[in-house]
Amino acid sequence: MIVDPLFYAAAIPAVLLTGISKGGFGSALGGIGVPLMALTISPVHAAAILLPVLCFMDLVGVRVYYGKWDKENLKIMIPGALLGIALGTLTFGVLSENAIRILIGCIAVAFPLNAWFGFSAQQQPATRSALKGTFWSAVSGLTSFLAHAGGPPVMVYLLPQRLDKTSYVATISVFFMVVNAVKLVPYAWLGQFSAANLITSLVLAPLVPIGVWMGLWLQDRINTVWFYRIAQGGLLVTGAQLIYQSIGV
Repeated sequence: MIVDPLFYAAAIPAVLLTGISKGGFGSALGGIGVPLMALTISPVHAAAILLPVLCFMDLVGVRVYYGKWDKENLKIMIPGALLGIALGTLTFGVLSENAIRILIGCIAVAFPLNAWFGFSAQQQPATRSALKGTFWSAVSGLTSFLAHAGGPPVMVYLLPQRLDKTSYVATISVFFMVVNAVKLVPYAWLGQFSAANLITSLVLAPLVPIGVWMGLWLQDRINTVWFYRIAQGGLLVTGAQLIYQSIGV
């Protein structure tokens, strides 16, 4: 079990923010957990500690949105995600911890910049696409495997469709419930679940229902546009810090 106070200073807000994201805002902050925790520990260890917590979080979130997901999108997205997870498993250990930090940092920085400058802006809602859905879901599966940062690629695919807010959140909740459950197998096979990591996950688990409840409470009370702006700003700062930390090592 990790006892460093600095770790918990990063891990507690990371879990709460992820829970808020899953509970009410469709993974807007889904990629912030590992970058925050990676400021104090190895990103590989951060990902291993966070995965059981995410699985618990997924069960809570899916129960809230049961039956409200978009089945046709999921039929496209889940196979693509499995391809990405397989690629992540096969390439595990190829990248150094610094390289993973830079990759996570670039993902964290790129997504808010894209959102702010509107590189993918369009006038009409997009339709489902097997090609785009498979591609972005595969990217999501890969980045989710490496750092639980699969939210941004999925958002690139789903947001242009302008789904009903509840359907959007429910679809992402089911998607990541499946993705995170599948990831348990290769993580265990690769020896990521040490006793210390699992105990630390258990210590953080009580924060899960608190974070999800906060997300549900905020969903109806906060301006969604401003929530996304604040979330994206936090993601940008965290990503820039990770890149700086990696270059400076």
